[in-house]
Amino acid sequence: MAKPVLQIVIASTRPGRTGLPVAEWFHERAVAQDAFEVELVDLAEVNLPFMDEPNHPRLRQYVHQHTKEWSATIERGDAFVFVTPEYNYGFNAVLKNAIDYLHHEWQYKPVGFVSYGGVSAGTRAVQMLKQVVTTLKMVPVFEAVSIPFVAQLLDEEGRLQPNDVMNTAADTMVAELARLATALRHLRPAA
Repeated sequence: MAKPVLQIVIASTRPGRTGLPVAEWFHERAVAQDAFEVELVDLAEVNLPFMDEPNHPRLRQYVHQHTKEWSATIERGDAFVFVTPEYNYGFNAVLKNAIDYLHHEWQYKPVGFVSYGGVSAGTRAVQMLKQVVTTLKMVPVFEAVSIPFVAQLLDEEGRLQPNDVMNTAADTMVAELARLATALRHLRPAA
C-alpha cells in the first residue's frame, strides 16, 4: 500500500510572510519521519478568488476550473497540517475561503496545526479553526506546534531556527497524524 499523503497548507499569503519559512521547516520534519508522501500547498500559489461557485460545495457541481483543481488537490490528501498565523484573535480569510470551497474532500481526514504569532503563538486562531474543521468531519489531533514570538526565531536569511520543543512537537504531531490517517481511510468512500 502506498504511503498516505500529508498536505501542509500555508495559510498566509502576505508579502514577506513568516508562514513560508515555518512551513518549510515543518516540511523537512515531516519528510524525515517517512510516514507520508509530503506536499506543500501554498494558498498564495493556489490563489483562489473569494468563493464564486454557484452551487453549494456539498453537491460537488463545480463550474470553475480553479475549484476543480482545488478539489483534486484536497481529494488527494489523506491528512493535513494548516500552518496559520493569528490575525485579530482568529485565522485569516484566505484559509477560511479555501476550506469553504469544498466539502466532501475534507471528510474523515485528520488535521494538525502549526500556529505562530506573538505571545499567544496563534493558539486562538487554532481554537477557531477546530470549530470549522469538525463541522466538515475532519478530525483535529490534540498534538500541535505553537510558536510564540516567531520573529525571534528567524535568522538573517529569514529561515526558521527551531528549538527542541518545536522539533519534538512536530515529530509527535506527524506520528499521530499518520496513525489517524490510516484509521480514518476506511471511513471515506472510494474516490
